[in-house]
Amino acid sequence: MKNTNILNHILFIFITVLVMGLFVPSSSHAQGLEDLTQWKQGRSMRVGSNVWIEDDMYDGQNNKDRPDRIEAGQTHVLADLKGPGVITHIWMTFLHEPHFWVTDGAANHQEMLLRIYWDGREKPDVEAPVGDFFGCCFGKRMELISYPVVVEDGDSYNCFWHMPFRKSARIEVVNQSTKPIRKLYNNIDWIRKESLPENTMYFCAQYRQEYPAQNGKDYLVLDAEGKGYYVGTVYAVRTRSPAWFGEGDEKIYIDGEEKPSIRGTGTEDYFLSAWGLKKNSTPYFGVPYLNQPDRIVGQMTCSYRWHIHDPLVFNTGIRVTFETFGWMSADENKEHEAHSWNEREDDFTSVAFWYQMEPTKTFTTVPLADQRKLPSLERILVWGKNFTDTRYHGQGKVTVQEGERYLESGGQLLFRPESVEQGWIEIPFHVEQKEPLRLLLELTRSYDFGMYQPYLNSVKIGKPIDLYRAETDLWEFHLMDFWPDPGDYTLRLECVGKNRDSTGNAIGVNSVRLRERRPRVKTFGYDKDKDWRKEQILYQ
Repeated sequence: MKNTNILNHILFIFITVLVMGLFVPSSSHAQGLEDLTQWKQGRSMRVGSNVWIEDDMYDGQNNKDRPDRIEAGQTHVLADLKGPGVITHIWMTFLHEPHFWVTDGAANHQEMLLRIYWDGREKPDVEAPVGDFFGCCFGKRMELISYPVVVEDGDSYNCFWHMPFRKSARIEVVNQSTKPIRKLYNNIDWIRKESLPENTMYFCAQYRQEYPAQNGKDYLVLDAEGKGYYVGTVYAVRTRSPAWFGEGDEKIYIDGEEKPSIRGTGTEDYFLSAWGLKKNSTPYFGVPYLNQPDRIVGQMTCSYRWHIHDPLVFNTGIRVTFETFGWMSADENKEHEAHSWNEREDDFTSVAFWYQMEPTKTFTTVPLADQRKLPSLERILVWGKNFTDTRYHGQGKVTVQEGERYLESGGQLLFRPESVEQGWIEIPFHVEQKEPLRLLLELTRSYDFGMYQPYLNSVKIGKPIDLYRAETDLWEFHLMDFWPDPGDYTLRLECVGKNRDSTGNAIGVNSVRLRERRPRVKTFGYDKDKDWRKEQILYQ
């Protein structure tokens, strides 16, 4: 399996290089292989974490020793360059949690704000969280392999967008976390020029979010004035309703037009996929993160689309928007039936990438790091690790397992029963008020895990859950949508055997969650009086 993955990775790199070398026109912002045969005036330079050269010709690119930690609230300058020149490559890395060098926590890439200032301007023309700028949203680590952006193994951040400047370039990272940035390394590669052509445009990028999307308005990605090219979109959605979110079209307004002359056929189509989105990474489009393929409450999708061969050209301005339409479950519709053309209320973030001649206008502000974190949808959240006492499980070995998967909880309850008969776990919780909720379990799947049947207050819920998987992961199992009465409840999981490929009957319980449904579910109240003990419903 490992050798197959390596061969697939090598094949992907070979195809990517072939495509880049044979089909990238010389007019593209990214340099094609054919450009390497013609000498162009300039001198290669680098400013990095360990560069300190005392020479007049390097003025403006020196950077003192890399700090071991950048404390909360501090701003760290990655580069302060004197032009004219062109930045050709940015590389960054820093420690993520967990790590044995990180004992007091570390800022994640969503909490680190990247800003780039061109030619001494007071306002940055690039402003986005580090993770989102590199196409990695939600503060999650992920791998992204594309033409202009590569995040290898989720911790090596590379950007190959060309970024010209006439007078100066200042690149800085602001730590907006309550934790320090740990061991930040970076290299900024650039070419010093004698001059730049008059029609040279500046690279721009801007982050925006809505938690949730505003009713009656398309989601705004970019509103720019000036002359330029729109070259890319990073777009992330966290669903607050069941079913498919992506029926909305992109609507792009060029040069002040009132009706969009560029309009698509659906969100997945803009990202060059079809019939939904699936996890993938290609040179020009991809989905580097999809937490669950099922269309659930709380699905997270991160997508990117680079307009390298097909830039959107504008002369006086551009406005890039997406409709927030999609499918809706029957309990959220006034018609009380599921259909595809509904205005949803999901959570959206985006980064727009473009080039333009003039300084950018302000059309949004980047919220602080604590406001960029997705708000919790959990009305009730119970951690499995709190139920290691023998009264909550059968006979067997119980531990609290820590690791990167369990950062939010601080560890999961790992139970290895002595036998199938002893394979049971109970987790109690209390409901304060009657409201529409979704019951789900956050469980680990692994090579030696068993099959478990869920019960709620002794009522069988759904079918047995098969926890076998060859490669370990953490998964959400959605059980039902219901209106529980106030009172005490016990979620019980009973072992009923194991998958034939599994080597054991273990179970890992990270959490039991009762997730909120959108307010309109309560307003309509279609299922309020239904007895979940007799009829169980799971909207999809």
